[in-house]
Amino acid sequence: VVTNTPAVLTDATADLAMTLLLMCARRAGEGERELRSGNWTGWRPTHLCGTQVSGKTVGIIGMGRIGQAMAKRCHFGFGMDVVFFDSMPVADPGMPARQMATVDDVLSASDFVSLHCPGGGENTRLINERRLACMKRSAFLINTARGDVIDEDALVQALRERRIAGAGLDVFETEPSVPRSLTEREDVVLLPHLGSATSETRIAMGMRVIDNLSAFFEGRTPPDAVN
Repeated sequence: VVTNTPAVLTDATADLAMTLLLMCARRAGEGERELRSGNWTGWRPTHLCGTQVSGKTVGIIGMGRIGQAMAKRCHFGFGMDVVFFDSMPVADPGMPARQMATVDDVLSASDFVSLHCPGGGENTRLINERRLACMKRSAFLINTARGDVIDEDALVQALRERRIAGAGLDVFETEPSVPRSLTEREDVVLLPHLGSATSETRIAMGMRVIDNLSAFFEGRTPPDAVN
């Protein structure tokens, strides 16, 4: 029997997606690196000017638990308009939001795109060269889903050609190996798969494992069985 630990990491992962979005928009990673390196020369009117988040449009790919949690943070916290794609109809996403017919429609309408879909299968390299070309040149791509959802070579090329503004990534195609073509870029925020990395969430995940093990050894069906 194979089990997982659903639901308990929803808020932690959505919080991290929001962190990546804000860091990209406000160039926070660049600013911290500049300060720590001793290269900051003081306030200047055009220094590290980023992009305003409030009032912009966020596109959610995958409107499950985490996608909805991210959308709520964007809408209620920052007054953002929400558009989304999901393979199934979503009757009540919990906030004003518009479901769009295709992934391409979401990409072309969004200032920020946040990925919350499963990896593997038909979603492998879902965000490829063709789909990156659908995005606005001023848009940012955020991924806290699975690394294989993005074609990293195509992403790097889009960044080099300034066809999108930047990206925030917590997951990678061949992690823990991350290509130098990403790590050397200033317009990418990179985190080492921290989506569920809060003490509260990791404890909750462990307790969920215990619940599943207890059920199995007592002859009951584990509550989170996936096979």
